[in-house]
Amino acid sequence: MNLQFAILGAGRIGRVHATAVASAAGARLAAVADPVADSAKAIADAYGCPIATIEAIEADASIDAVIICTPTDTHADLIERFARAGKAIFCEKPVDLSLARVAECLKVVDACRTTLMVGFNRRFDPDFMAVKAAIDSGRIGDVEMVTITSRDPGAPPPDYITRSGGMFRDMTIHDFDMARWLLGEEVDSVFASASVLVDPRIGELGDFDSANVILRTRGGRQAIITNTRRAAYGYDQRIEVLGATGMAAAENHGENRITLADKNGFHTAPLLDFFMSRYTTAYVNEINAFVAAVNTKTQAPTTGHDGLMALALAEAALKSVATGRLVKVSEVIG
Repeated sequence: MNLQFAILGAGRIGRVHATAVASAAGARLAAVADPVADSAKAIADAYGCPIATIEAIEADASIDAVIICTPTDTHADLIERFARAGKAIFCEKPVDLSLARVAECLKVVDACRTTLMVGFNRRFDPDFMAVKAAIDSGRIGDVEMVTITSRDPGAPPPDYITRSGGMFRDMTIHDFDMARWLLGEEVDSVFASASVLVDPRIGELGDFDSANVILRTRGGRQAIITNTRRAAYGYDQRIEVLGATGMAAAENHGENRITLADKNGFHTAPLLDFFMSRYTTAYVNEINAFVAAVNTKTQAPTTGHDGLMALALAEAALKSVATGRLVKVSEVIG
């Protein structure tokens, strides 16, 4: 029997999740809600589902789960609302921009005993999953160093910066989650350096567009994250994990996987243009994992706690940039 989904928020990420639900096994899109009528209609027409209000979705006993794709400042309130309504919840990151608010929200989720999964889609990319499998199987020995390269092809519009929480809470948060997942133990300290090199308007809004972060666990494992809002050559997504006896790496995806050679050298296709095309399979895998967790009543693979810890690393990175020093994670989360 298909799990009946409602999507809250029919913007860009809502459309991505609508496609994922339509492609996932055991899932069906049953409703969409968005105050922008044209956005809601686009999803309703594409997938044959009705447009509904949030109130109607909350009261509809036939809807099993919601996918929250609304603006960040609504996430925690909607999570609590639908937890109390007894529905399973998939929420795009972050849960909130405040660590205290996230902690409050997770208490409600725990009290209601509902399933909450936070949208860290990169864990479900087939290549990254293969790297993690190599780690877990012992193929490369104990993890010692992780290197994550994540570069967007271009900067978002300034109005997005004001709503997103900034680079560390919006973009690097994915890499913080990946680092925790690949390191296999919690991060103890953060040192970050950030600049404005792409668009001066981003700096005027108090944010950054270029950053490097060093994470260190209590056991001495390290992760290096490099981010920029401008990669002229495409969407650059790579990871490398160095172990005691070997290394595992995942490289970029191009528009195709062929190499052409002529007298001028070897040539490959351009990189995929952005996350919608690069992580198409990951989004479907993510929804499949959520469906499995709900149906088996087991813990979701990316939990509210994962969302809390990734946000804590973002806060530690911001504090490190502001103070110019290494910041212990315990300084921001206790």
